[in-house]
Amino acid sequence: MLSKIFTALTASKSSIDEAFEDLTKMLEHAEWMFLQANDVLHARVTAAEAHEAIYARDRAINDLERTIRRKVLQHLTVNPGFDVAVCLALMSVAKDAERIGDYCKNVFEVGRFYTEGFHVPKYHEPLETFACQTNDMFDLVIDACREADERQASKALLLAQDIRKGCDKVIEALFDEEEPMAFHEAVAYSLLARHYKRVAAHLANIATGILGDLEELDFEQH
Repeated sequence: MLSKIFTALTASKSSIDEAFEDLTKMLEHAEWMFLQANDVLHARVTAAEAHEAIYARDRAINDLERTIRRKVLQHLTVNPGFDVAVCLALMSVAKDAERIGDYCKNVFEVGRFYTEGFHVPKYHEPLETFACQTNDMFDLVIDACREADERQASKALLLAQDIRKGCDKVIEALFDEEEPMAFHEAVAYSLLARHYKRVAAHLANIATGILGDLEELDFEQH
């Protein structure tokens, strides 16, 4: 999809082409938030140190989403009926990028409010793996967005499947857990599994848009 738009809409570089650059910036901000939130989670950075910067990045993401919406509408006003579907898809994936920022804040909030550490390897270790895989997804989707690279987008979708299935297994195992565990620690594991899954799902939706499967947008997030 993205390569098609870059080719077809060169006449409107001031709007649509810049909107794609803004989408890449949104993803770069969100990746930084995700890494910083996980640093807080593992006490590599204090919540107080990270708080202002994380929320500033989230505001920047929100501003960029509004900018993308404005540029797409400007393009459609000047070129009514021209590539409406792909323009709407761009606004859809921009919304995904905005939601990723929200979930990165949620990861940060787990680290902010739960400070007792993680002591159950069968939950902590897979969640660490999913965090690393999600970071890999960010890199793949950013590259795919910047270069309209469908191969990178396909790799991201494969990673998303592993992350979502793994997070579901963690949540299921927590419900079945019979060994004693601190209540707050169990809540933290559950929330992290949910947040990582949602970040991966929204990244997958952006990758789906890059691949041009417009009919599949918003159907891979649950």
